[in-house]
Order: sequence, then structure tokens, then C-alpha cells
Amino acid sequence: MQSQQATASPSRTVILGVAASDSHAVANHLIAYSLRATGFDVVNLGTCTPVEEFAVACGEHPDAEAVIIGSLNGHIHEDLRGLADAKSSGRIACPVVVGGNLSVGSRKDASAHERLYALGVDHILADPADLPALLDELRVARDHTAPLRTAS
Repeated sequence: MQSQQATASPSRTVILGVAASDSHAVANHLIAYSLRATGFDVVNLGTCTPVEEFAVACGEHPDAEAVIIGSLNGHIHEDLRGLADAKSSGRIACPVVVGGNLSVGSRKDASAHERLYALGVDHILADPADLPALLDELRVARDHTAPLRTAS
């Protein structure tokens, strides 16, 4: 009888939260549940999460593959004003993904996405169902750019 050794796949951690001025929790919990069901370790910071809390979570989880920020009230541009500083200082080193309602009112501003990218957002998703595939793409890209380790 051959011995079968279980090989655990490395844990995949993401940091999830809702923008600072937004208290909408339902989508946040559904996304966390969905990601956990596909094998992710989700650090869910919940609602009303300022950029500083995302930065602290990144420091506590340096292996995090992404910071995922949702917004339903549309005030994400104001809520992410400190993101560029947190990224340039290295306190948030992984990609930042946002999704949800990204502007206030029924008339959507065509420049909303450009302004989010200027704030330091790396990816904008219209459909949370696309999140696992994006995370897989980010992991592949990260693995291809990681320095090769040599045996010593």
C-alpha cells in the first residue's frame, strides 16, 4: 500500500472591506462567502473602512494577494484619497481592486474610472463574479515577476 502524502496548497489571502463612508454590508458578506468557498482566506474588515485600516491589515498580512474595496453609496473617490500615499509608502503593496457603485447619482461620469486609477486603484470590476478570475490572473502575473530562488 502506497503512502499518500497530502500536499496543502498555499493559502491565498485577500483583504476585503467597504469604503470609509459606506455602511452597506450585504454585498461585502456575499463576496467574502463566495471567496471563502473557492479557497481564499478572507480578512474581512467590514463596512466603513478607511484607507488606513486597509494599510494596517496589509502590514498584518504581507502575503495578501489583493485589497478589495466595495462601494454602494458612490463616494469612493473621497473615501480613497489616502490610497496613493499608502501605496507609494509601501504600506499597501498588493493590487487594489474596487467595485460596486462608483459614483453618486444616476448619471455616471465618464472620468470616474480614470480618477480612481489616479488615486491608486489597480483594477475596477463591474461584476463581483469576475473577482476569482482576476485574482488568479494577478497571482500568475505576480509569480512571473517574482525573483527566482536558487537552492543553496
